[in-house]
Amino acid sequence: MSKKIENIPLLPLRGLLVYPSMVLHIDVGRARSVAALEHAMLNDNQIFLATQRDLRVEQPSEEELYSIGTLVNVKQMLKLPNGTLRILVEGISRAKMGNYQEQKDFTTVDVEVHEDEKEKDAEIEALMRTLVSYFEKYAKSSNKITTETIDSILDIEEPGRLADIVASHLPFKVSEKQEVLGIFNVKKRLDHLIIRLHDEQEVLNLEKKINSKVKQAMERTQKEYYLREQMKAIQAELGDREGKTGEVADLRKRLENAGMPESTLKVALKELDRYEKLPAASAESGVIRNYIEWLVTIPWKESTEDRLDIKHAEEILDRDHDGLEKVKERILEYLSVRQLMNSVRGPILCLAGPPGVGKTSLARSVAESLNRNFVRASLGGVRDESEIRGHRRTYVGAMPGRIIQGMKKAGTVNPVFLLDEIDKMSNDFRGDPSAAMLEVLDPEQNSNFSDHYIEESYDLSQVMFIATANDLSTIPGPLLDRMEVISIAGYTEIEKTMITKNHLIPKQISENGLKKSQLTIKDEAIIDLIRYYTREAGVRNLQRQIAALCRKAAKIIVSGEKKRVTVNSKVLEEMLGKHRYHYGQAEEENQVGVATGLAYTTVGGDTLQIEVSLTPGKGKLILTGKLGDVMKESAQTALSYVRSLSDTLKIDTDYFDHNDIHIHVPEGAVPKDGPSAGITMATALVSAISNKPIKREVGMTGEITLRGRVLPIGGLKEKSLGAHRAGLTTIIIPKDNEKDIDDIPGSIREQLTFKPVSSAEEVLNIALVGGFK
Repeated sequence: MSKKIENIPLLPLRGLLVYPSMVLHIDVGRARSVAALEHAMLNDNQIFLATQRDLRVEQPSEEELYSIGTLVNVKQMLKLPNGTLRILVEGISRAKMGNYQEQKDFTTVDVEVHEDEKEKDAEIEALMRTLVSYFEKYAKSSNKITTETIDSILDIEEPGRLADIVASHLPFKVSEKQEVLGIFNVKKRLDHLIIRLHDEQEVLNLEKKINSKVKQAMERTQKEYYLREQMKAIQAELGDREGKTGEVADLRKRLENAGMPESTLKVALKELDRYEKLPAASAESGVIRNYIEWLVTIPWKESTEDRLDIKHAEEILDRDHDGLEKVKERILEYLSVRQLMNSVRGPILCLAGPPGVGKTSLARSVAESLNRNFVRASLGGVRDESEIRGHRRTYVGAMPGRIIQGMKKAGTVNPVFLLDEIDKMSNDFRGDPSAAMLEVLDPEQNSNFSDHYIEESYDLSQVMFIATANDLSTIPGPLLDRMEVISIAGYTEIEKTMITKNHLIPKQISENGLKKSQLTIKDEAIIDLIRYYTREAGVRNLQRQIAALCRKAAKIIVSGEKKRVTVNSKVLEEMLGKHRYHYGQAEEENQVGVATGLAYTTVGGDTLQIEVSLTPGKGKLILTGKLGDVMKESAQTALSYVRSLSDTLKIDTDYFDHNDIHIHVPEGAVPKDGPSAGITMATALVSAISNKPIKREVGMTGEITLRGRVLPIGGLKEKSLGAHRAGLTTIIIPKDNEKDIDDIPGSIREQLTFKPVSSAEEVLNIALVGGFK
């Protein structure tokens, strides 16, 4: 049933609506709304209420209002001190808005009023009872609806009014309430509210379950907090003699401030919780405590700021090291690229050379020039992979590997890390440590280095690794491939003299308690020390001899014999004894069957005397001097080549069947191996057979083939330095090694004559007195 009312004032509502039969207070402040109210009060007190779709709009248009609203009767109007009106309205009926007209001060509309049917049939009665039953359950569950409200609803007989009153008490949004207001059919309205009440009841039940869980969790947390506080109080009374509270709190704080990755911190805190719950006497408690202590002492974020000043680096390298110009130049190039790239990623430097040439001190100088912490890990004799990667925590006495231990010592994430004697690692049944080093030295992998003890990934990408080695041949190929080798062959006599003056003498004077004025070592004595008391590539033995001079000088001064000591060549021999080495020619005179070869050993270049003796016999080849397999094969090859020279040597074809050949390399206790002694053996054999002496000033190196070709060798620089120390003046080298002469220091090249050859006949013509033919 409906009727039409024209030109009724419109009052827009924000976030609010009124159902029929509902009495409500409303505050009105907008000017047009106040004018509409005043017009209504002067006429029949009726006004039409329509809710805004968007409550933020100040002056809504027709499209911004819901078309279904409520016709109300204004029961009371009160003007408040702030200028707004407070009205009391009572809903009359639903109405549909039409003919929207903007007047001068307010808006009027025509409305079509819809009255609810009051007749009830069996279906409506059933719907009403169901709605009331659902509402009672909801009211009891929500605890927000009073008993008086429930009782008042039970007394309502009109179905439409019942639906509206129930809807007004449900926690609906404005849009949902508007949906109910727009349902004119009473049956549909009752049915809609029953469904919504059922849904609200389900939501209410879920809320109760969630609240119950939250309450239980809070009660458990409160209980644990209470017990912890009790424990703290008890431990405080006992002086915390057996409690871990303070220690755990300190460890937790240190872990959180360590700067470790989130995943690692999560694992560490979990282990800390386990540690807190374990009895102090438990064995596992100590294991976890050590593990956490390692985690907090390893640097995760601490770093030093790099000083990328190439001039400063050059000053430090020149201050700490004389000579080694090419080596220092390569290091400065590396640092220059490092400065331009602003990254550590790149080749890992490997300083290769004999002992005592300054590999470790070079690495220390690099660290100083970069303003980085320096840490050294010695890898000599490491056989177990766990030495690098650490042991599993399940083992007794487990601890991290050398890398993590070194990072702990360094205290920063970007130190200069020296891997000393990387060539001395070996493998056995416990694993291959060199394989573990592959991950450490690979810039693509070491950002997630895995230590068995720490278990969590550790970032080594900011570490500058420098390795040292004496012999590159013992380093596995894949590991050597990850490093850029910088060879340090050794020092010339001039360089050794400068090192002695600038570094060794001042250092030993200081270490032996002397003053600079109390000991003077003349230049002639320094030269004699180098020539007659040491024979090495580096300066380690030279340093020992200077230390011996300082000790003897200290004894003289302390005993009161002299106040200061001056060492010249004569005093040097008195203090250190007779000369230990001969300087000059390797041999005193030209000899038959004795050739001087050049060798490259782990302690630098050296000379090698090869002797050949012929005795009547059955054609045996006897090799002595602890030769390796390759060197034995070189001897066989040299002999086969010499046999092919029978006609040239003018000997019978059965000469080798009736004579035994004995090849001996002195210092039989020292292992010797390599192919580069081939031409030396062939020369000694030809000399012995032809009875022609070999020139004493000639040294030679090169591999020989069966056809007499001379093949290239390695280590020419080191061998040349060794030849110079031995006093040789002419060196026979393979033709293919001619390009390596430029690597030899200029002072050495000036004193040596290099003879590049491609065949053994050339060697014989140069080495034998009077030539070969």
